[in-house]
Amino acid sequence: MERIVDRKYERTLYKLPLILEPQPEGGYTVTCPVLPELITEGDTVEEALENVKDALRAVIEAYEDLGRPLPKVLQIEEEGAPIWVETILEIV
Repeated sequence: MERIVDRKYERTLYKLPLILEPQPEGGYTVTCPVLPELITEGDTVEEALENVKDALRAVIEAYEDLGRPLPKVLQIEEEGAPIWVETILEIV
């Protein structure tokens, strides 16, 4: 029997560089240098990063609709491999 996987519910990890740009009116705009189509925003860093998930889903869907592969640099090739994460932490 063939297994059919609905990509909308498949769990996949992606590694992507993000630029969070503070806006004069408050909040942050988020872009990705490797995926210029990925643009989102949020009132806080946490909200902006959470919104990246929806933006990335939309970009992945658009790439699939166009038959374009995602850049290889976004995919984690080896399951169980270490994941490099850069983040900003505020310690008060």
